[in-house]
Amino acid sequence: MTALPVITAMGGINAAGRSALHFGFQRLIFDALPDTGRQDTLRSLGQLTGRSHDRQLAATLIRALPDSHRLHAAISGTSDIPVTLEMRNMDLPDTLPAGWQVAPIDKRRSRVALPAGLDLRVPHDAPRRVSAAGQLPDGFDPGALYASRNHPRALQMAIFGISDALGDLGMDWATVAGKVRPDQVAVYASNAMSQLDDNGLGGVMRFPPNGQRITSKQVPLGLGEMTADFLNAYVLHSVGTTGGMLGACATFLYNLERGVHAIRQGRARLVVVGTSEAPLVPEVMEGYRAMGALAEDEALAALDGAASADLRRACRPFGDNCGFTMAESAQFAVLMDDALALELGADILGAVPDVFVHADGAKKSISSPGIGNYLTLARSANLVRQLLGEDALRARSYVHAHGTGTPQNRVTESHVLNQVAEAFGIRDWPVAAIKAYVGHSLGSAGGDQLAAALGTFADGVLPGIATVERFADDLHADRLSLEQAHRELRPDAALLNSKGFGGNNATAVVLSPN
Repeated sequence: MTALPVITAMGGINAAGRSALHFGFQRLIFDALPDTGRQDTLRSLGQLTGRSHDRQLAATLIRALPDSHRLHAAISGTSDIPVTLEMRNMDLPDTLPAGWQVAPIDKRRSRVALPAGLDLRVPHDAPRRVSAAGQLPDGFDPGALYASRNHPRALQMAIFGISDALGDLGMDWATVAGKVRPDQVAVYASNAMSQLDDNGLGGVMRFPPNGQRITSKQVPLGLGEMTADFLNAYVLHSVGTTGGMLGACATFLYNLERGVHAIRQGRARLVVVGTSEAPLVPEVMEGYRAMGALAEDEALAALDGAASADLRRACRPFGDNCGFTMAESAQFAVLMDDALALELGADILGAVPDVFVHADGAKKSISSPGIGNYLTLARSANLVRQLLGEDALRARSYVHAHGTGTPQNRVTESHVLNQVAEAFGIRDWPVAAIKAYVGHSLGSAGGDQLAAALGTFADGVLPGIATVERFADDLHADRLSLEQAHRELRPDAALLNSKGFGGNNATAVVLSPN
């Protein structure tokens, strides 16, 4: 008999907070929670940010409703370059030019004051055109929780994310791993953009032109598979199968597919899958902006006929929009075969019977959509019908759309969803698009969706697409149900949809614990 991969723990961190115990999901639906749920969510967020006794935090969150998502200013450069620079002591030259002054700040930094009239150009001195991003909650620093020296941010987030997942597991990892052979444990984890801050490949590219030396750690720690390597070496101590798949914005689901198939084929009984993405560095932001992918401040203001951009509503899936909002996120799930989960008495948060992956075939533009997503979504809908029946598919399933917030995505993805709904006789198919709250975390986007799907299974609420005032006129939505407000929903199945640049399409079927 083929094993059924079940989800026994989910952990991570994104703009909504930590994923374990559905705290991040509850942040999305904060205004739909009962008073006790709100207090638990506030307490969790306060502990996370080091402000557990800060009444101002609670007041700020409550005032923010119903826009309970976190979109912050991003560090994408400014034209107001200060004449005082901060440099690490190790990067200071032995002698300074005449007129330069150095004042120590602490053990790691010095302040360099430039002489008046000096014409100095520093990187990123162009006017900022994108000011919104989905950042981790203010006050939370993953690197402060362990000895994180020289670790790129995505890897720091990965350490927190897997720790959060193991906490959600509710039992000691050594006890769990001791129930299976070492070669029956697998880890599939990666990210789409590698590690591009100064401690990773970004520093390798930036340091030499700036007169800084490259260290021995930046290249190895910058590699994309380091997410899995860190989990194995520093947390799980696993010697089992390891690796990572890359699939642009579908990367999390690509790794999930590897884990699901390893369990179904009997090659593993216990699998950790996940991604950790930290793309909020100036060069990456500017690169995506240059592609026309990001929502720019001026364009956002023009949509509203306003003098300035409403940054809290920067991402508007399926509405009148102008681009997506970059975000950072780390998400990890612990999968077991169903027999092992029952033997251990583990909580079963959901099950993933399969993940479907298809390319787009011949394309004139590498970034344009194609046929692949029609195949992944249709095969997923067909699997739900086979497993649960026609009525469950038509009346008790819903879709977590990729929903990036770009004009192209709203048209192409709505067409895919609508066509599949028509083919299977589905009317009013509920559609969620949580990038409206947490932004687009690239390779981790599917993990954000999975965490939210498990939250809907647990709490019976589907997050509304709250940043949209009205849905766009060019949608293909005759058979779709798009709502701005949260709504009650008790689904049997969720379909997680991801569309990635290059023709990387994936759709996962997730079954409820019931």
